[in-house]
Amino acid sequence: MKVRSIALVLSILACLSALTLAQETGLPGQPMYAHPVPNVRAELATAATPLVTWNGSFVANSHTFRFNMVGTAPSTGVSTTIKTFIIPVKLTFSATSGSVTFNPFTRLSNGQIAVNNVLASPLFHSGIDFIEGGVNLGNTQYIDAFQRGNFWSKVSKAPGYHVLLGAPTVLPTLSLTVPKASGQLGTAFGIRVGLADINWLDPHLQNYMSSHSEIVPNSLPIFMIFDTYLFDAHITKCCIGGYHTSFGSLSTPQAYAEFSYLNKSGAFGEDVSALSHEVGEWVDDPLVVNLTGNPTPCGALEVGDPEETEPNSGNFPYTFNGFTYHLQDLVWLPYFGAPRSTSANGVLTFHQNPFNLTVCSNGS
Repeated sequence: MKVRSIALVLSILACLSALTLAQETGLPGQPMYAHPVPNVRAELATAATPLVTWNGSFVANSHTFRFNMVGTAPSTGVSTTIKTFIIPVKLTFSATSGSVTFNPFTRLSNGQIAVNNVLASPLFHSGIDFIEGGVNLGNTQYIDAFQRGNFWSKVSKAPGYHVLLGAPTVLPTLSLTVPKASGQLGTAFGIRVGLADINWLDPHLQNYMSSHSEIVPNSLPIFMIFDTYLFDAHITKCCIGGYHTSFGSLSTPQAYAEFSYLNKSGAFGEDVSALSHEVGEWVDDPLVVNLTGNPTPCGALEVGDPEETEPNSGNFPYTFNGFTYHLQDLVWLPYFGAPRSTSANGVLTFHQNPFNLTVCSNGS
């Protein structure tokens, strides 16, 4: 879903009414994602390392809609690899019995710590041959397979095309204590979680990026929180599984993403499902340039949001490296009105439209 401003409006559905109470709260959680408007300033110096992107367009209803995406044009057959960082975020909350910390280095039932489970996922490794509707999209990373199918009419003639995430570097942990006015403990989707205000958290993420010189615009920093959701305190809504946006120089902004890793089967944001959502949206609109002034026929080019209300939040299981990951289906450009000839089999989504979506049927 879309956020008009990180400090003002999150246009999402209801669920929480008393986030500032000291006691823990049971939450009728609503799966949702945020989409903050970029925080960019023209006076900053232009970075020397811009993100590799290309510009394209499609025609719908006799109108041309333009977009900016990561990598090179699919017709070039060129492979692009993006330097990637994972930043674990350890959040400590106050409780009546003392403080509670949610740590991405928690050891899971499969013996792995959560951060390492992310690093071993199909988002960063090849090893699955993605065949959708009889079309072999390649033995590759999950988001690369999605994007190859998105432009299959071009990629089938230029099979060298890829958009890959480099092996992530794990940067030092960002440890924060959440003020009582900006978060609390609660229960949502059957699991005890932390709840943190997105408007409180985001400036900390931007400060972290500004203080780490290795994070440059041609990279993707990803912030990971564990067993914690975000909410917007301005209109008290929950639960946000992640977001992506950009900040910094107007001419060369820094894109970044944030996601929740939930350690419970069937919970919203289970393992890397929220991460697959956010990286899928980043690859198709890394700098969120189409949010204002260049929307698609059904709004922002948010390729994960139309399926967030589907069964199990639109997730599909993939067993990989001895663990079953849950990766979200994502919509292709024909969902937004592009010609069906663009995508593999002319369908609307990566998983061959199992939820029977129609053009713009679930917004964006």
